[in-house]
Amino acid sequence: MTSPETRFIEFVGADGRTVWKVDQGFLHSRWRCIWGEGCQGIEDVAAPDAHLGCCSVGARLGDEEEAMTIAALAACLLPEQFQYFESAAFDGVFADGSGRNTRVVDGACIFLNRPGFAGGMGCALHLAAEDDGVDPLDYKPGVCGRLPLRAETLPDGEDGSPRMALRPWRRDDWGPGGSTMAWWCTEAAECFDHSEPVVDSLAEPLRRLLGDADYDRLREHLGAEERAGDPDRAAAPSTTSDPPS
Repeated sequence: MTSPETRFIEFVGADGRTVWKVDQGFLHSRWRCIWGEGCQGIEDVAAPDAHLGCCSVGARLGDEEEAMTIAALAACLLPEQFQYFESAAFDGVFADGSGRNTRVVDGACIFLNRPGFAGGMGCALHLAAEDDGVDPLDYKPGVCGRLPLRAETLPDGEDGSPRMALRPWRRDDWGPGGSTMAWWCTEAAECFDHSEPVVDSLAEPLRRLLGDADYDRLREHLGAEERAGDPDRAAAPSTTSDPPS
């Protein structure tokens, strides 16, 4: 695995100005989400049988438009798709009037159907999208569809060019509770056994984060041979640090 000091590379976006600093180590890696296959959740005590994944804190929505979209989709869910249909009908799906966070019910996001629910375990929005024959990324909150990818704004360059970083979420991104989490997937070796590198397996979330043109530039920059990576590195958990300034 490359060291934290050398794992970030950069490229100029399709607009000719924006500089992307990307964690090539993670994009080369064979990470995959193992929710339902041993994911231990993000609470202080590992609980693989609860299947809460990273949904135990609810979802933070990006803006008012996304909140309106999620509210509209929630209103279309059927009782057989949505375990907490009645709770949502009476008290809504948001934590407060701002509409920026989904409500936590019984220890997890209101949209998370628990094990044993007849309509299926997992995100009710995700399951509804599958029922409707559409990409679940079109129904789920953006932060949920992108995890564990994180795009963040960096200080502008000396020439005034905008700069962005692309990396996996770290424990400290979850706030104070991140340091006490019993488990986090981008640190867990068992999550690094996918048949494809992240740049391929998470192509659609990456396209939505970067845009088609910048995603294509990213793939070109990494190079087909380099993306295959070193087998030892590809199987190893990420230990990324802050992107260089």
